[in-house]
Amino acid sequence: MTDIRVLVVEDEPLLAEAHRAYAERVPGFAVVGVAHTAREAMAALRQQAGREVDLVLLDFRLPDLHGLEVCRALRAAGSTVDVLAVTSARDLAVVRTAVSLGVTHYLLKPFTFAAFRDKLERYAEYRRQALAAGEVAAQHEVDRMFATLRGATRHTLPKGLDEQTLQTVLAVLGAGPGLSATEVSGRTGISRVTARRYLEYLVTAERAVRAPRYGTPGRPEVEYRPV
Repeated sequence: MTDIRVLVVEDEPLLAEAHRAYAERVPGFAVVGVAHTAREAMAALRQQAGREVDLVLLDFRLPDLHGLEVCRALRAAGSTVDVLAVTSARDLAVVRTAVSLGVTHYLLKPFTFAAFRDKLERYAEYRRQALAAGEVAAQHEVDRMFATLRGATRHTLPKGLDEQTLQTVLAVLGAGPGLSATEVSGRTGISRVTARRYLEYLVTAERAVRAPRYGTPGRPEVEYRPV
């Protein structure tokens, strides 16, 4: 099966490069273009004759047009390209409209590579099932396809941990080359003991790895990095 062809649409150059690099780290995906405006995105999609884009990683807050308008324009033109919204837009009205316009996934910024990879891997599996020849045999096969695409949270948080703090810890962890529980505590405002609980949970959930940090006197300190 050929690689899934991706167009990255993001107005901030550093983020666009990060999203491109992230996508190319996921096996089975190939970035065929990067656009910084809605105009550039539409032009790139028109120019892909013979090498059609399969998936658009679309930022909604573009300088010339909102991402939802890009989606509307695509559908009005008859395009069936899949769209993964990569955005900081949290308004529920925006989310509802995105769903109505056929947005495949909705990924909120900031996010870790693990969260990004999970979305792409789910999409790839859904696409594999959807492009298979023939018909579905029963309802459960349709249900399986939608479950693959939408998915559920892979891990239930242990008692005493909450999702908002977990996302804060993940965001802080993703901004550093490797942080100790003490450093995470200092950057988030939670206690060192609580920071360690969240970090150890992330290791258990395979969303972070721990490693000894050498170079300081005495016992080496443990630092954590996102997967």
